[in-house]
Amino acid sequence: MFALFWTSLAQICCGNFATATTEHDELIALADEKGSFFWRAYCTSIQGCLFALTDKASNAIQTINAGIAACRSTGASVLTPLSLSYLSKAYAELGQFDDAWRCIADAKSKVETTGERWCEAEVCRVNGEIALMWLKQDVPQAKTHFQRALAIARQQQAKSWELRAAMSLARLWRDQGKPQQARELLAPIYGWFTEGFDTRDLKEAKALLEELAA
Repeated sequence: MFALFWTSLAQICCGNFATATTEHDELIALADEKGSFFWRAYCTSIQGCLFALTDKASNAIQTINAGIAACRSTGASVLTPLSLSYLSKAYAELGQFDDAWRCIADAKSKVETTGERWCEAEVCRVNGEIALMWLKQDVPQAKTHFQRALAIARQQQAKSWELRAAMSLARLWRDQGKPQQARELLAPIYGWFTEGFDTRDLKEAKALLEELAA
């Protein structure tokens, strides 16, 4: 169950949602067979994240909230910052921005109180995306969060999070009519990778670079 949980989470981070779903379903079956409430709780959190990342916002909200509550009842807090950030994204997609801001603030607070910093860059990046989705579209705030995400990823040498943050900032600059600046940011990060070109992020980065060069 431990192995299935972490491999399904890795598949989610790589954007391999179909594979992640298969492993998640196997984990659910095994957790139910063994009567493991702990792993069943984390199954719910993982499923909620999958809903959030596959445009099923309503399902994501219900499932992530249930997963966080179930995990809390076991005394566990691992994955809470990431789950809360994807929950905030789901709320934003439905226009429920009060809840979105509350959840992203909670995610950042959990990073500080628990010390779970492996996903801190992604939490900051999602914060920036919500700022752009907001009706007021706070571009300066979004830029600040994207740059913060970049800085954290670089400090941690977390190249995958760095690539994702760079794509968000590059898209913002593209939309502001700064394609050259966007390309100069993204190209060196994309060029660092020597494998994984079948993953969602690297495919999207390549497509974005080609668009910026056109």
